[in-house]
Amino acid sequence: MKVVRRCGIGLSFALAMAAWSAACTAATAAPDISGTYWASSYSPIIQVLGGGEAPLNAAGKSAYEINRAGLKDGSIVDKARRVCVPDGLPRVLATPYPFEIFQVPANRVTFLYEMNHQVRTIVMDKPLPTLASLITDPTYNGHSVGHWEGDTLVVESIGFNERTFLDASGLPHSDEMSTVERIRKVGNQLEDIVTIHDPAMYVRDWQARFVYDERNDVRLEDYACNDTHRDLSGVKGVQVH
Repeated sequence: MKVVRRCGIGLSFALAMAAWSAACTAATAAPDISGTYWASSYSPIIQVLGGGEAPLNAAGKSAYEINRAGLKDGSIVDKARRVCVPDGLPRVLATPYPFEIFQVPANRVTFLYEMNHQVRTIVMDKPLPTLASLITDPTYNGHSVGHWEGDTLVVESIGFNERTFLDASGLPHSDEMSTVERIRKVGNQLEDIVTIHDPAMYVRDWQARFVYDERNDVRLEDYACNDTHRDLSGVKGVQVH
């Protein structure tokens, strides 16, 4: 009988620990933002949160004029559309195509964009590298780390190359740019507010807001430059050719 009691006590303790562990896991589980999302509107020119134009400084204005003129006369090629290089931030956030978010494994969040088959991997709960440490490894979408603040995923990115525009109009940035995104679910929508910090091109930090509908009825499709893609007629602002 003593053995039975000891076994019973051990079993009760094990069950209690399992319940405690499950409760702790539930309490600390990250909010679920996984799924497929699709914007219902598109603008080729990034819309500054609060209105107005992007606060370019003198160097930024000069670079913007050169980019716009070059895109118009063909002396500058928009490689994101011509040869499918990544759009970079924040231009990729304006995509009129759907994208999917994965939250596995637990130490990362991955964004998979249909357009250009772009992949953004957000490493969770790690320190942001210094710009100096990334000087030999700049990338189109930068190097990103993230953490949760309540129901909001905060993503910090740094280490961008200078081969992208901030939007389809040629808005410039430098390799000093850094961004902070605050991403959260609001009902059946996803909101992403991005802050641009780039003192080489802008007189102050500024923000843009992007909203997407949750569309788990949609599957990502193949995408190839200069090929026929999915129907975008339902996305307001897209010029269908």
